[in-house]
Amino acid sequence: MRRLHHIPLSPFCRKVRLALAEKRLEVDLVEQTPWVRSLEYLRLNPAGSVPAFEDDEAHGRAVICDSAVICEYLEETRPERPLLPGDPLARAEARRLVAWFDDKMHREVTANLVDERVMKKVRGGGHPDSGRIRAGSKNLATHLEYVGWLADQRKWLAGDEISLADFAAAAHFSCLDYIGYVAWDSVPSAKDWYQRIKSRPAFRTLLADHLSGFPPPAHYADLDF
Repeated sequence: MRRLHHIPLSPFCRKVRLALAEKRLEVDLVEQTPWVRSLEYLRLNPAGSVPAFEDDEAHGRAVICDSAVICEYLEETRPERPLLPGDPLARAEARRLVAWFDDKMHREVTANLVDERVMKKVRGGGHPDSGRIRAGSKNLATHLEYVGWLADQRKWLAGDEISLADFAAAAHFSCLDYIGYVAWDSVPSAKDWYQRIKSRPAFRTLLADHLSGFPPPAHYADLDF
């Protein structure tokens, strides 16, 4: 039995969900409300954050926390359908891009838009901060152009093969697409990349996500936009 403790609109949880699905590993999704600080969940993950992955099949019962650690664990314990290149330089580039999206893009874009537009209301945190939303919208255009540039230079973002870099980027962009903030038509090469990765079987559960009170735009689950 495998369980992934998550929240649906977290890019870090989505990255792990994509990695699990691409490796064809079935998992039970357990939705959490980490801001509530449940004692039961804190016993599982003292940091109180998501995602947390319970793996009862590999080495006895294991609990792995943090999306980067979980993805590395999956690469080491389930090497089939690898998500990091074999060449050290190519692997370093994939890891660099994962860090780019999970650190830089998250700080500059996803936290400003998804957290302010959706998660603040879900947590009961008051009204969105319009300044953060403006900053996130401006920064999003830059990151979308960067993805377009990478897609113009390479078959996938980190090279010739799909990698964790693509899933990290797609996790963030799928959250932003859910709230209708991505101007895909402004960067056709980025749109083409997202359409290709969105069409993969691993993406199906993400496209089925629906948050109560926050319906996605009509194109969100449309494989042809």
